Amino acid sequence: QVQLVESGGGSVQSGGSLRLSCAASGYHPNNYCMGWFLQRPGKARERVAMFSMDGRTAYVDSVKGRFTISQYSARNTLYLQMNNLKPEDTAMYYCTAVDLPIDYTVTHCPMSGRLYNYWGQGTQVTVSS
Repeated sequence: QVQLVESGGGSVQSGGSLRLSCAASGYHPNNYCMGWFLQRPGKARERVAMFSMDGRTAYVDSVKGRFTISQYSARNTLYLQMNNLKPEDTAMYYCTAVDLPIDYTVTHCPMSGRLYNYWGQGTQVTVSS
């Protein structure tokens, strides 16, 4: 059984930093996309940052240069380092994963959350001005 468990959310002031973690268990695909979506109240989930098994990454324009996605494979843990946080980053952040065909890479990671198989329970990030 695949489980994704997020941690690291919290409340910070504008300009502050947080590091989100996603611990994966029971997940051993041949290739995958793993990453982070955010969801604001009453809105659909939005893709933030993705990581594919070959180590490539992709970011939404609004977080480029501020957020960094990385993975510590030995611990099956995915991270999202969030720097220079802004009030508009306030949202629930979800870790997610989907299997990919073996020769696919991060550019093939779906934009729509509906296409992802596995989700964590979410962790709240609140940024005050």
